[in-house]
Amino acid sequence: MPSPARTTAKAAARTAGVSLGTYAILVAQALLARKRIGTTADRPPSGNGLYGDELAGEPLHCLLLGDSTMVGYGVKDLAHTPSALVGTGLSHLLDRPVRIRNESTVGARSRDLMHQITASDEQRPDLAFILIGANDITHQVPAKRSARRLAAAVSRLRSLGAEVVVGSVPDFGTIKPLPDPLRTVCRYWSRHLARRQTVAAVEAGARVVSLADVLEPLLLVKGDALFGDDRFHPSADGYSTVCGFLVAAGAAQWRSREEQPVEVGTVEQMPLGEAAEWASEHGGTEVAPAPRGRRWAAVLRRR
Repeated sequence: MPSPARTTAKAAARTAGVSLGTYAILVAQALLARKRIGTTADRPPSGNGLYGDELAGEPLHCLLLGDSTMVGYGVKDLAHTPSALVGTGLSHLLDRPVRIRNESTVGARSRDLMHQITASDEQRPDLAFILIGANDITHQVPAKRSARRLAAAVSRLRSLGAEVVVGSVPDFGTIKPLPDPLRTVCRYWSRHLARRQTVAAVEAGARVVSLADVLEPLLLVKGDALFGDDRFHPSADGYSTVCGFLVAAGAAQWRSREEQPVEVGTVEQMPLGEAAEWASEHGGTEVAPAPRGRRWAAVLRRR
């Protein structure tokens, strides 16, 4: 079995079309980055349950799907897990109880989404959130295939009657343990996948929020505090930032279903391809299906 570090370097090199010598450098850098990042055996507490139970109304059933970022890898306090952050935030914004079920798993790839959806069959979701893609990159999954699997998961959720919010894969260029040129080619790869994800998910009926570089501006203020002990996954502050964008997108998507459009920011319509390109370079941008047709998108800039 090839090592994850070698796999990452090979994927990056293949994408960028670099020479054999440069590939050797990328392998060495990936091995060093893997050593710097490290691992932790700790698992965050489960955040499944009811939030805002003091509020009136029927609970909104929310399903969380994806990889270690949606799990909350590295977090020790229940209140800082994505489950709790999304549940608490949504209940406040929508003024109703929210029941969270998190089926995400550490190491998950886009191919695992269907299984995660099946595992939640006992309760049909009203609203689903997906964070996926990082492990597709490290396992050399072609972006087109990864995006197609994401679209299939979105379509399945839509057939169950759920509204869907997808957080695109973040910009790998913000990961400090990755040195150049590895960081540069990984940034290219992650942005390429983010564009593919955006087009595929929006065409399938989801609202996509770009997580591109959402942590980068805050790095100037908080520095390493936005990353956890492994220097790869977010810290409590980092998870709070990411989930803040997800919650805002989720509330907007649910309100659009109930014909209560309350958008905070500038909304415009543009061709879906252009929207995906813009979003991949501007974190926090939301891209949603537009009334003009399948190849158009409504773009909301919250930053």
